[in-house]
Amino acid sequence: MKRREFLQSSSAVALFALSSRRAAYAAVRSGATPDVAAVTGDGRPITLRGADIEDLAAQLRGPLLLAGDDGYEEARLILNPSFDKRPALIAQVTGVADTQAAVQFAQAHQLLLAVKCGGHSHSGQSTCNGGMMIDLKDLRGVRVDPRARRAWVDGGTLLGHVDHESTACGLVTPLGTVSHTGVGGLTLGGGFGRLSRRYGMAIDNLESVDLVTADAQLRRASAADHRDLFWALRGGGGNFGVAVTFEFRLHPMRRQVIAGKLTFPIEKARDVLRMFADYAPEAPDELYMDPVLLRPPGGAPGLATVEVCYSGEHADAERALAPLRKLGTPLQDTIQAVNYELVQRMNDATDARAVATYLKGGFISELSDKLISAIVDGLEGHPDRATLLFFQHCGGAAGRVAESATAFAHRYALANMMTVVGWPHGAEPQEHIEAARRHWRALQPFTRGFYINDMAREASVQDVNENYRGNYQRLVAIKTKYDPGNLFRLNANVQPAGRPLRQEARGRLTPFG
Repeated sequence: MKRREFLQSSSAVALFALSSRRAAYAAVRSGATPDVAAVTGDGRPITLRGADIEDLAAQLRGPLLLAGDDGYEEARLILNPSFDKRPALIAQVTGVADTQAAVQFAQAHQLLLAVKCGGHSHSGQSTCNGGMMIDLKDLRGVRVDPRARRAWVDGGTLLGHVDHESTACGLVTPLGTVSHTGVGGLTLGGGFGRLSRRYGMAIDNLESVDLVTADAQLRRASAADHRDLFWALRGGGGNFGVAVTFEFRLHPMRRQVIAGKLTFPIEKARDVLRMFADYAPEAPDELYMDPVLLRPPGGAPGLATVEVCYSGEHADAERALAPLRKLGTPLQDTIQAVNYELVQRMNDATDARAVATYLKGGFISELSDKLISAIVDGLEGHPDRATLLFFQHCGGAAGRVAESATAFAHRYALANMMTVVGWPHGAEPQEHIEAARRHWRALQPFTRGFYINDMAREASVQDVNENYRGNYQRLVAIKTKYDPGNLFRLNANVQPAGRPLRQEARGRLTPFG
């Protein structure tokens, strides 16, 4: 067949396939797709033409969901049910091409755009009202190369998937503390985990990120390619695009660690916190420990718990745990040798999806007696509310990185301190939210900045800007370069320098920009 005839026939097949997919999409709705009301990133109401929506659907291998479609009601929800938002469109992407098409559509229509991975956003920014949600639930997979000690992780993968594949090879990378957390959101914000004191944060173990940026181009960011973007992605959150692949460095570690909980009555709270204040700064890198104070609803007895994970030599574990043993006989002691993958699922059941929650958090560089008093004295019980205060142990290897080395700027932190209230979904929330805010007002003077993955829903632009500390101006320059129209704004947003909104990128989508 001559080349011209081949191209003509191939074009005809492609057009037929495109028209067939468009017709099939419309047929599912028993007729032409109606126009859909939507909003832009700056809140202006717009109307999306049904024909344009059908064209987008024809470009996607994954589903494009509108209100009323099967799967829409489940897809629009995130972990915290107190955020009950309704996107105009939900694109459930399956790969790079789908992601590029969705981003290009959002850019062309200047849509408000949310990106959902695990749906853990405490400030509700992985969903939106009236915009587009890019849902990464079908973009999941892990490939491990044991010899190179590398893992390639798709952008919608949950951290439990990575632990499952890597620990089977006797390898790990530090990722979070709840297995159904999305790797994308966790990593781009920094990524604390039970191994961060030993191996650094998730961002300290990144080798590269493949990212679809606001112009719908695919770019690889690494120490060799787009170095400015690679720096910004390590702690700058979702400001710069949709991450479709992460490459992580892996470390050899025996599959079993020494982990569990020591649980005491709440009356031991001051002793538990003083132990942490004294021991946390000098604890070995292999030891991760989190004090947790709980006031359950209904007047049940309060608890003071220390969760631990020791990843060093088992023969050294009791020496590392000796300061904790001095707290006395606990109500419960579950510390034992256990597979690390199971430890990572230890708190999954308590991360309940039927409970509405509100969180406030911040970093501390020390745990003073005054702060301990403010914590314990302000921890209120309530018949219809659970109140929790807990820490993530920082420092170690994660603290021995220069503030300017990555966009994450809080290397000084001893711990990330958080207070959370939870109430039955559907109950009036304001009383419970105000109780958390009241407690936090007593704690906040002792904090320095906050973890953007735990950003409060009411954080102001100034709060966010100041939180990036000395890295802020560099982030603005990189944001302006890669997302001048602020398409990716539902995050701990870095606003670009004042430039006109970039027009739709109509050129050819290159494999890597």
